[in-house]
Amino acid sequence: MISADRLLPLWLKYRDALETPIRTFEFPKFGRRFEDRTYQMGVLNLSPDSVYRETICHTLEAALYRGRRMTLEGAAMVDIGAESTGQSADIVSAAEQIDRMRPVVRALADENILVSVETYHPEVGIALVEAGAGVVNLTGRVDDPAFYQALAYYQAGVVLCYTPGDNARSEDYLPPAEEIFDRQLAFFRERVALATEAGVERLWVDPGFGFALHLPDGPDRIRYQTDSILQCFRLRELGWPVTVQLTGAVYLFQDEVRVAQTSAATLAVMSKANLVRSHEVPKVQPVLNLQDYA
Repeated sequence: MISADRLLPLWLKYRDALETPIRTFEFPKFGRRFEDRTYQMGVLNLSPDSVYRETICHTLEAALYRGRRMTLEGAAMVDIGAESTGQSADIVSAAEQIDRMRPVVRALADENILVSVETYHPEVGIALVEAGAGVVNLTGRVDDPAFYQALAYYQAGVVLCYTPGDNARSEDYLPPAEEIFDRQLAFFRERVALATEAGVERLWVDPGFGFALHLPDGPDRIRYQTDSILQCFRLRELGWPVTVQLTGAVYLFQDEVRVAQTSAATLAVMSKANLVRSHEVPKVQPVLNLQDYA
């Protein structure tokens, strides 16, 4: 049960992490500044394989409409992807990902909309940063310092996602829940050092519990994801803002699954997440706006 008598011992046990100040930074070109509060990144899918059908855009016009609309609805950035991370989704080549995303990235960036691009291919990230993207949502392990040097050159940011394998499509099992954060902290210390030593000054860490998740939609998966959100504040000890993906449990919400991310956003704000990745921007933003009244 999610209740004060469960949460308070957790917060007290990891109080130092809870109270650790995190970096703040801005993207001057896009007029965006990120403080220690919760912001939203809205999802725009250019992959027909996405399980969240409402976010799929089949044309350039539809993609631009969704990007503009999410920005007006409160999204601090628009997260574009061209390959689903679902187990049954097709693999999309790096060249095809660039071809799909570049026109959308260019058009939205020309309107001063901050765009992130989701990929595990460094060449895709660099090509789209050159096209105007401000952030790479990196869903894989990239060891080449040249990639991070390129991000630094363009003053771009990066979301470093935890993946137990090489990338979000690798068939690797997540470690047990009781071990996950210790492993993530070790992973992120290495990744953050690699990025910052190359000159990157804008980054988030993402526990990435939506990737390589071998648990089917059901009670075990809901418990795992909920616990991950409630404990994500522990990653604050790294000194950088934390990103989480908002869950959408069909098992629990059934026909009302589109409001699932609203409940997850509530947990994320309580856990001091700094950026939530959402498919339901207008439903989630009012929850984030409550920060101005508390």
